[in-house]
Amino acid sequence: MAQINGEVLIRRPAEEVFDFVADERNESMYNPAMVDVEKITEGPIGLGTRFAATMITNRRPLRIEIEYTGFDRPRSLTSMSCMAAADFAGTLTVTPEADGTHLRWSWQMRPKGALRLLAPLLEPVGARRERAVWARLRDFLEAGGAELR
Repeated sequence: MAQINGEVLIRRPAEEVFDFVADERNESMYNPAMVDVEKITEGPIGLGTRFAATMITNRRPLRIEIEYTGFDRPRSLTSMSCMAAADFAGTLTVTPEADGTHLRWSWQMRPKGALRLLAPLLEPVGARRERAVWARLRDFLEAGGAELR
C-alpha cells in the first residue's frame, strides 16, 4: 500500500472549494488526464453518490468508479475509487483560513496484481501527480473558474 498526502492553499471560500471539488464532473476543468465523468446516482451530491470516470494514462483510457463514503459539507469528503490496476481510499479536508482555504488530501493506494510489488515506487510518482492536479485546481479557482461553470 502507498500513502499519498499533501495540501494546497486556495484563495477562495471553503464552501466554494468544497462544492466545486465534490462535483466530480468538474475535474476535467483542472485535470488534463480526466476526459469524461458522469454522475451515475440520482439526487443531490452527498454520501453514497457515485461517478463513472475515464482518464487517459499512457495514451489508453482507464475506467474509474468513484463512490463518496463520507460527506461532511463543507469540511471533508471521503471516497473510494476503484480501477483495474489499483484502488484508492482517501479523504479531502477543507479548512477555512483568513487568507483562503487549505485543501488537504490523504490517499491510500492499494495496487493490484503485479503492481503490488511497485507500491514503494508509485508513492513519489503519485505524490507529484496529485500536487500538480491540485495546483491546477488552485490556479483555476483563483482565476475565477468556478463562476464559468
